[in-house]
Amino acid sequence: MATLSQQSCVPCRGDSPPVTEAEKAELMPSIPDWQIIDVEGTPQLQRVYRCKNFQQALALTVQVGEAAEAEGHHPALLTEWGRLTVTWWTHAIGGLHRNDFIMAAKTDEIAQAVLTQ
Repeated sequence: MATLSQQSCVPCRGDSPPVTEAEKAELMPSIPDWQIIDVEGTPQLQRVYRCKNFQQALALTVQVGEAAEAEGHHPALLTEWGRLTVTWWTHAIGGLHRNDFIMAAKTDEIAQAVLTQ
């Protein structure tokens, strides 16, 4: 089976099922640096990336944004000096879908490339 980062997002509608607790337990080891947070009752995946400076944080923001646009699945991005906070969740279902885990894995790969330059 392809790794999470090699998978593609599927179109998601309001009746798409969120991931189950068992699926979360299976998927989280693939993205060990991410946390599941609760924001006003909505579970979300979040990770903070440390960057050398604002320029590197901005470069990472742009590349994550391009990947999000390509997959049709968009995160919340908070770009600050020296860091980027990325938060994934599926608005249509008010929670976590497999797409969020796929995009978290893709984000990790992008960050690995950008932050080691």
